[in-house]
Amino acid sequence: MRRRWDIFCTVVDNLGDIGVSWRLARQLVFEYQLEVRLWVDDMASLARIAPEVIPGVLKQLVQGVEVCLWQQPFEYIAPADVVIETFACDLPEVYVAAMAKQVHQPVWINLEYLSAEDWVPEYHGLSSPHPRLSLVKTFFFPGFVQGTSGLLREKHLLVLRNEFDVSAAQEFCHRYNIPERQPDEFRISLFCYDSAPLENLVKLWINAAKPIFLLVPQGTVADKLSVLLGAQQSEIGKVLKSGQLSVQVIPFLEQTEYDRLLWVCDLNFVRGEDSLVRAQWANRPFIWHIYPQQEVAHWPKLAAFLKLFTADMPAKRAAEFCALCYAWNGKGDLDTAAWSSMMNNSGAFQQHQNTWVKQLQCQTDLASNLVRFTRNRI
Repeated sequence: MRRRWDIFCTVVDNLGDIGVSWRLARQLVFEYQLEVRLWVDDMASLARIAPEVIPGVLKQLVQGVEVCLWQQPFEYIAPADVVIETFACDLPEVYVAAMAKQVHQPVWINLEYLSAEDWVPEYHGLSSPHPRLSLVKTFFFPGFVQGTSGLLREKHLLVLRNEFDVSAAQEFCHRYNIPERQPDEFRISLFCYDSAPLENLVKLWINAAKPIFLLVPQGTVADKLSVLLGAQQSEIGKVLKSGQLSVQVIPFLEQTEYDRLLWVCDLNFVRGEDSLVRAQWANRPFIWHIYPQQEVAHWPKLAAFLKLFTADMPAKRAAEFCALCYAWNGKGDLDTAAWSSMMNNSGAFQQHQNTWVKQLQCQTDLASNLVRFTRNRI
């Protein structure tokens, strides 16, 4: 009998929360032949990364996943065998009550945010009984080290990445009318929040030592960049130039295509959680724009990740990289020397990335850990 899973997601980060939930749902269907319902309160956000989704439809089957609009009030439905609430969202009370009435109660998991903080392995796998009902919830913490639930990684992802050769890269670029590389060109993808210090970075790139070709998905950041380079608005496909910098706006990509964008670039600016994880598996140097939280709760998370990620870097290079990352996140000024170090030592950064990814590959992936955990409890 095929097991049924319900995944609940409230969209907070616009694309990060639903990005993780959508990847997980698809992987559970494709690799484990599970029946998955994905409950999401914002169909429009999902449709941006999964164009097959029709925002106005309440229930629809997309890539094997039953995608359902999470509405209020929530009508009674029979609970699934496994229930995942992503990122501490609160399940509908009527659904929780139905879970408690089941003869064989569902496995209830709270899939938490990704963090490199030291306490994560200690709290991963802990259980919490419901205050009134005979239900128990288990906390799953994704992470970069052993003792966590690992990272999302499809079984064939790294094979596909390694098979992505020059011909495949040219085919990808041709689909989006991206011009061929010029001699010494440094190619960058940019995905960030509106709060990023774009103006300062653009100035650095205009005066860079080598040509920079920037690819940015359509949206508010693309609009701001276009204005900075003298255009009234962004236009998909058009290349804007100033000094050493060329900028091309491309369509907002479906998730699989976004992976390929990361693969064709020398450096990727990523944001939130989903694109950060994909940047790891792309095996390219990256800079992370962390999701800003209230009471600056994101600063310890950024510091913990940078400490872990740069542990094996030479001290000077690690300090410059961290300074660049902090400045990109609003703490300090973007430093010409730090950026020049990133450019001049691109080979060393790539070698560091190779070593980092090999370490991450030793982990069991998140979906496999979830399936293994639930099989022993259903």
